[in-house]
Amino acid sequence: MKKLSFLLVILLLFPLTQAISQQITKFAVIDTSRIYTTFYRDSRSVRDYEAKKTRYQSDIKRMSDEIKQLRQQKVDAEAASDTSRATRLERDIEKKTSFLVEYSKAKNAELDTLKERLVSDDDFYSLLYEEIRLVAESDGYSMVLSLHDNSSIMWYSPTVDITDKIIRNMTSRR
Repeated sequence: MKKLSFLLVILLLFPLTQAISQQITKFAVIDTSRIYTTFYRDSRSVRDYEAKKTRYQSDIKRMSDEIKQLRQQKVDAEAASDTSRATRLERDIEKKTSFLVEYSKAKNAELDTLKERLVSDDDFYSLLYEEIRLVAESDGYSMVLSLHDNSSIMWYSPTVDITDKIIRNMTSRR
């Protein structure tokens, strides 16, 4: 009798556990920037963006190196008690530093605008969203989060990252 009661309890609890497990939200994350870069890395727009980014980084490094040299010259002038030269170098350092800060802000803003234009390609996003929907529905995800569009994600398990699967599926549909 005890075995029969135990079996009956198990049989009654099984559907309940199934119902509870189906209510758990399953989510995934994707790296939209990585998908975009992978999907469009050969496009002219992306190559132009990368070339500008490299050129701006090179310009910023060159200007930073010039400022470092001026600082060293100022230290040398101060060590030689050449006050007028040290003062002139200090003004040059301030001017170049101010220019470098403004240049960096302007070029970063330009790059951000270019990247936003690249990423807002409607054809690309239509394909991306359709692929996300297909993968999410087939794998049982009820929510897919973007790593870059939601800065509140503090941690995630790599097991929920479906970026590579999206890239493979999008590439196979080309």
